[in-house]
Amino acid sequence: MFESVQDLLDEHHELTERLADPAVHQDQALSRKLGRRFAELGAIVAAHRAWTQAEADLADARELAVDDEEFAAEVPDLEATAEQATEKLRRLLIPRDPADARDAILEIKGGEGGEEAALFAADLLRMYVRFAETKGWKTEILSTTESDLGGYKDVQVAIKGNSTDPSQGVFAHLKFEGGVHRVQRVPVTESQGRIHTSAAGVLVFPEVDAPEEVAISGNDLKIDVFRSSGPGGQSVNTTDSAVRITHLPTGIVVSMQNEKSQIQNREAGMRVLRSRLLAHRQEKLDAENAATRHSQVRTMDRSERIRTYNYPENRVADHRTGYKAYNLDAVLDGDLGPVLQSCIEMDEAHRLEALGQHG
Repeated sequence: MFESVQDLLDEHHELTERLADPAVHQDQALSRKLGRRFAELGAIVAAHRAWTQAEADLADARELAVDDEEFAAEVPDLEATAEQATEKLRRLLIPRDPADARDAILEIKGGEGGEEAALFAADLLRMYVRFAETKGWKTEILSTTESDLGGYKDVQVAIKGNSTDPSQGVFAHLKFEGGVHRVQRVPVTESQGRIHTSAAGVLVFPEVDAPEEVAISGNDLKIDVFRSSGPGGQSVNTTDSAVRITHLPTGIVVSMQNEKSQIQNREAGMRVLRSRLLAHRQEKLDAENAATRHSQVRTMDRSERIRTYNYPENRVADHRTGYKAYNLDAVLDGDLGPVLQSCIEMDEAHRLEALGQHG
């Protein structure tokens, strides 16, 4: 059992030596990459140590129990401890999404429902920012297109974490948010008090550590400049500072208009483009290695309805996991942990099942 662990223990030992080399830390991207792997393997090393100790204690107790009733009485508890240690190690050995430890860029777009959808997009942004605050993460608004009533037709926010442990990564938690979020409530624009249904779409991309990580040829880009526009479409800038970048090989388009200078908008646009290309590359890998890597919870279908927020019943329901709770007000105020945990656990169960089928 756990025959593959020794290779991981050896890799952890090798990383310990590499990370002690000052030259490694001169390359920030490499240092970050090795640090994440070291943190991931560190959890496996600790779990393996605990499992080895639990198995040894159980073996000793069983041997001594033949002649000593006191040791015989300890066996059931030691069996339970060994079983827990086995399960923990088994779960840690499930191959992780390689992007889990990364920071993330979220794009929220108001969908069907006009102004009400834009207001809901703003509510979702606030929910993610509040959740990030509870985790000690930092947020940075990259781009916004506001609606007339103060909502967002679309908004992009970068979220930066504070841990190298992949299980605590920003992307590890927020990757499950991609899809269509539906809201049921009485809109502020509705004078008759009728409940309307509208929606907002969320896209989640892993953040690229360094520009050289995703190489982009200038020949592959088409860059257009235009004037920034605010609510109602009126121009909010007298110069052509807004930037639209098209990546010709993939057809990915990124627009930026928040900054006052064309250079700043271009830098922000390239940052988002690199993240989208990293996600695009990973999706291709996932498709090729569907058995172990593809999550059935983290949808690649951007049109899939994943969650409903029902205001009259104060209810939130995740349609993938079956999670349902009547604390919508708290969830929208950032208490998103239990909802996300239901996604993490279902994804883990799927990957564990796939590992058993292909192990």
